[in-house]
Amino acid sequence: MDPVTTAATSLGTTDFSIVTLFMRADLVVKLVMISLVLASIFSWALIIDKIKIFKKIFKETDIAEDQFWSSKSAGDFYKKTSSSSDNPLVVVFRAGMECVQDHKSKGQIVERTKRVMDVAIDKQIDKYEKEGQTRYFSEIHATVGSVAPFVGLFGTVWGIMNSFQSIAISRNTSLAIVAPGIAEALFATALGLLAAIPAVVAYNKFSSDSRRYTQKLENFTQSFLTII
Repeated sequence: MDPVTTAATSLGTTDFSIVTLFMRADLVVKLVMISLVLASIFSWALIIDKIKIFKKIFKETDIAEDQFWSSKSAGDFYKKTSSSSDNPLVVVFRAGMECVQDHKSKGQIVERTKRVMDVAIDKQIDKYEKEGQTRYFSEIHATVGSVAPFVGLFGTVWGIMNSFQSIAISRNTSLAIVAPGIAEALFATALGLLAAIPAVVAYNKFSSDSRRYTQKLENFTQSFLTII
């Protein structure tokens, strides 16, 4: 049997399952793999939590906006709302409505009300980010997305170094000797990408949702100012 056939036969009997690749890896590569798996799990937990937060806040805002436009007047909707409401749109609306009611002179009422509502929007967004830890979550996703591939690459480089050492010790360059070590090394890179890609997508998605929600409140403000 020629060397190529022998190497192929030997390679065919080698176990390349995920568990086996992990168990065959040395301590450093194992630590890299474990850290990347934990980072991926944590990242996904944050993604699920943020999806729920955005879904809730958009739904509540849509309901409040529908109630506003279905009311007979802005004053009628004002009476239906509570000063203790934690709905950002309601808080912004009440801030603007109270400014209109307190402003005795009609001159510059629109400009003043707009400034008051803009301040209310900024406060609500800041409050939402602090209470929901949105800014903290975004920083984690950005960190995982940027660092995880390099951590995986470190594991790959370390694993390939070990493979070369095995070749030097055994003095055998056959594929059956080289392939398992390279497979373990590349598995670390795969885990790095597995952790990074969802984190980057989530970071961009939630950043876009945050801007979209801010724009939604600003659009409501502009609409409100046209009817006062």
